[in-house]
Amino acid sequence: MPPVEEWLVENWRGAWRWFSLQAMALTAAIQAAWGAMPDDLKQHFPAKLVTAISVGLLLLGIGGRLVRQRKD
Repeated sequence: MPPVEEWLVENWRGAWRWFSLQAMALTAAIQAAWGAMPDDLKQHFPAKLVTAISVGLLLLGIGGRLVRQRKD
């Protein structure tokens, strides 16, 4: 198997700064929190809202991958 550096993007160690990665991580956190929430607590939140927020964040993440981000 080739070394990690050969199949990852350049500057993968700084990926935590990329908006696209942040948006996808936040989406994963929201979905994990929703899945861990007890059903009686979920009743206070519309499921469609959670889905809409997740889809919106994923779309922003796609946009974040397409837009040039500054290099630090």
